[in-house]
Amino acid sequence: MGALRYTPMMRALSIRQPYVEEIFRGLKTSEIRGHRTTIIGERFYIYAATKPGEGRGIAGRFARLGALTPNPSPKGRGAQLPTGLILGTARISHVTRRGDRYYWHLYDVKRLKRPRKPRNKPQPVWFYPF
Repeated sequence: MGALRYTPMMRALSIRQPYVEEIFRGLKTSEIRGHRTTIIGERFYIYAATKPGEGRGIAGRFARLGALTPNPSPKGRGAQLPTGLILGTARISHVTRRGDRYYWHLYDVKRLKRPRKPRNKPQPVWFYPF
């Protein structure tokens, strides 16, 4: 397959770590949101938000990925998971609903060889990074 090209009109989706890393490793195959999307089949960038995920079990998720936190500790323990960067691309195959949550099922996930800092200000969901 050819190298991925940066496309100015391609959208980016903000996702927090460690969920981004789980997506790239194939451990997480859907993104859970409070609303549906119509961006089905369209390739989009995956942006690792600067703020890490929160909630119950988050420390265990970081630990399973070899990271104690999203950033390395002052003593150098724990790998750093990158934040504030475009790290890859994916597509959404379909959306399913369970209760008040929508599952955006991801496929064709690809990690970029070189992460890229977005020029435009990231937004909580979709934004145009370049």
